[in-house]
Amino acid sequence: MSVAIETAVRSPAALFEAVELRHRYGPARGLEPVSFTIAAPGVVAVTGPNGSGKSTLLRILAGLLRPSGGRASLAVSGVVVPPPGRRRHVGYVSPELAFYDEMSVAENLGFAAEARGLAAAGAAVREALERVALWGRAHDRASALSSGLRQRLRLAFALLHRPPVLLLDEPGSHLDDEGRALVTGIVGQHGSTGLVVMATNDEREWRLAEQRIELRGRGLGDSA
Repeated sequence: MSVAIETAVRSPAALFEAVELRHRYGPARGLEPVSFTIAAPGVVAVTGPNGSGKSTLLRILAGLLRPSGGRASLAVSGVVVPPPGRRRHVGYVSPELAFYDEMSVAENLGFAAEARGLAAAGAAVREALERVALWGRAHDRASALSSGLRQRLRLAFALLHRPPVLLLDEPGSHLDDEGRALVTGIVGQHGSTGLVVMATNDEREWRLAEQRIELRGRGLGDSA
């Protein structure tokens, strides 16, 4: 399967290319071979049944998982970025992202900003929290946040370093209508200049995308 996104930008700020990309966790679980080229600016939705490999694909694109076969490359401003270096260019939202519960919301983000070596870390933290409407909870312990507010904090982590690429795994998870409106705004704004790739089966989310990569794995009921 091949999916291509046309863009008027001659040298896209970010471009992913996958060729026969696949992954296996066992004889019957994983990501079936998929090929595509996607480039900024734009929004792409990855859809498919549970177990078809949506989360796996995003982990590979983020450089967090080595595929069993095929290849996936990321180029930023025409320069190929190896997997270990993708964290500088990619903001990644995953349901598995956990926080230090004994630390405040701002302290969690501040720790991440310092680990990334961001200049003006305090300003970056405030900007990210304001974008997800969490600045008012900056001094609350992470343990005090509801599941929906923790999802907003995950989004803030992804936005913290202003990456050209956002990889969002079920971004609307646990969010109320206000939270979903925030996601819609973030996706639209970021997709106008950068690249957003969302793994989702929620129609409200995949309709935000100009293109879909539909995975046709076996869908075994367990998240791949």
